[in-house]
Amino acid sequence: MRLRNKPWAKELIEANPQLIMTDPTDMINKWQSRFEKNQPIALEIGSGKGQFIIGMAQKYPDINFIGMEVQEAAIVLILQKQLELKLPNLQLLLANGRNLSEYFGEGEVDKLYLNFSDPWPKTRHEKRRLTYQSFLQQYQQVVKEKGFLQFKTDNQGLFEYSLTSLNNYGMKFDQVSLDLHSNDELMVDNVETEYEQKFTKKGQRIYYLNAQFD
Repeated sequence: MRLRNKPWAKELIEANPQLIMTDPTDMINKWQSRFEKNQPIALEIGSGKGQFIIGMAQKYPDINFIGMEVQEAAIVLILQKQLELKLPNLQLLLANGRNLSEYFGEGEVDKLYLNFSDPWPKTRHEKRRLTYQSFLQQYQQVVKEKGFLQFKTDNQGLFEYSLTSLNNYGMKFDQVSLDLHSNDELMVDNVETEYEQKFTKKGQRIYYLNAQFD
């Protein structure tokens, strides 16, 4: 869902280059320099308003998190929160996930998160789904050997498609749940997104998987 344009967003983003990157093509294999400590890097593609990535950064201070979002109007909301919180293990990236291999070096990322991605339900739009094979190829390139991809969605069709796509790509499934919020073991470490809270309150199931690149 696209947010309304915020005339002040660009100015705020330009005023805080230490917290947000807008031209990351020269950052390949240099992302650790953006953080106070050299720690494993986790990347979320499509961070929206940031509830998940901020929650993860707060819960896991021993991991460096990057929130990637293509909408300026969305990522500036995360930036506002980060200006208040000043989390040393959180960086933001205003960019498109289609160009991931242009921003990160081989094996530079330890884990990748996809949360409530656009399902692109029409067959002709299959190549736009973030679990399509061309995206998986980029993920495998930037995620370290034996690294993980975690995926959550409320869309059953997209989840079934993703299971097939990841399986055909040769990934190994570590955890799969057709109803995440009924799984007490998985919920211990679960950090919710805005959409997740919204859909759960409506009684919708949340589908979840955690898969490893072989």
